[in-house]
Amino acid sequence: MRDVSLTVNGVRHELELEPRELLVYVLRERLGLTGTVVGCDTSSCGACTVLLDGESVKSCTVLGVQADGHEITTVEGLARDGELHPLQQSFHEHHALQCGYCTSGMLLAAASLLAENPSPSEAEIRQALEGNLCRCTGYQNIVDAIQAVAS
Repeated sequence: MRDVSLTVNGVRHELELEPRELLVYVLRERLGLTGTVVGCDTSSCGACTVLLDGESVKSCTVLGVQADGHEITTVEGLARDGELHPLQQSFHEHHALQCGYCTSGMLLAAASLLAENPSPSEAEIRQALEGNLCRCTGYQNIVDAIQAVAS
């Protein structure tokens, strides 16, 4: 076991973790943040995407102990003071979700993209979402929602 300190959605957590525990399970099972979805456990789908120090990462590929001392943002951390994040609002307005399974990962990948490039082209948006699979929407509404926030 190893002592780890994580800041998740602005809240510091002191945890004792096994070195092999994946960050996605630390978030879901230890911290109760179930918005981070376990999709494939192989890093293929992107449903588990979170921000680690502002960069999007697939939390099924990061060990909890690797996040020691770092800041993590999950989908639960996007909204502020009861108000949806602009991306969340835009996804709602543009019908950019159906079953919702991929939504948290898409939102965080988009947030990372817009933090790095506030005015991406459609091609840049599509490239940024390459590692996130959606089996319902066909992606166009997701791209439209991101473009609406970018503009």
